Amino acid sequence: MEPNLPDVVLWSIPAFVLLTVVEMVVHRLHPDENAAGYDAKDAATSVTMGLGSLVFDLLWKIPVVAIYAAVYELTPLRVPVLWWTVLLMLLAQDFFYYWSHRSHHVIRVLWACHVVHHSSRKFNLTTALRQPWTSLTVWPFYVPLIACGVHPAALAFCSSVNLVYQFWVHTERIDKLPRPFEYVLNTPSHHRVHHASQGGYLDRNFGGILIVWDRLFGSFTVETERPVFGLTKNIATHNPLRVATHEYAAIARDVRAATTWGERAGRVFRGPGWQPSRTGTAVHVPAPAAAQPGVSTERAV
Repeated sequence: MEPNLPDVVLWSIPAFVLLTVVEMVVHRLHPDENAAGYDAKDAATSVTMGLGSLVFDLLWKIPVVAIYAAVYELTPLRVPVLWWTVLLMLLAQDFFYYWSHRSHHVIRVLWACHVVHHSSRKFNLTTALRQPWTSLTVWPFYVPLIACGVHPAALAFCSSVNLVYQFWVHTERIDKLPRPFEYVLNTPSHHRVHHASQGGYLDRNFGGILIVWDRLFGSFTVETERPVFGLTKNIATHNPLRVATHEYAAIARDVRAATTWGERAGRVFRGPGWQPSRTGTAVHVPAPAAAQPGVSTERAV
């Protein structure tokens, strides 16, 4: 029997609207010359991308739910939906979210989906709404949860909670929180690092609700200098269709120009900054001193 869980995204929409209006008013009444602030066209693009993602997510949901339902029926395991199991499921979903998010930064065909969320040079609550239209690349990362007996509806609830939590971390108006919160949770300070384009900040702080995964797996960086938001090579457009597809178009151009099958595969499945050398091996931009080893610091969009 399908668990009866609330639609947390739907119930959160009034709060999203209210908090966004409050942030806009604060920016207008108390401008911060060092903050990225708001731009009307940029904010409109973010809202349009968010609305479009709702439509496309409904389409992608059809095959994804079918796959999840099949896996759920095949596994003999069942996780009951109780208050304490829901907490465990939220923890597990956040763990797999971390690896999905990290993979979407270091595998170019996945980055082509996620780059949409990083394409704004502003960082405010409307940036949280700038969601991709091709999120079909996310579902494989959660198959283990379904195979362990988590009902697809329970997974959808946990994913929605994660998404709603991340709304408030897209702001420059909240400074660092007390250390216990900063150590455990994803906060605006941590997420500003994630959206920054400086070399030492690239591909850091992938956590959704918890930042402890980044601390455990070596991808954490603390906010020291003020972030510069956007991409290392920004796109000069507010056209939602181009925002949604520009990296896929870039991949297609690179694949057409490739001279070997190895290069074609690299253009799709290696990091966004991968380049072939004349000998067929990868050429990488050296990581800045501030970056930690093992995480890509490259972007080519």
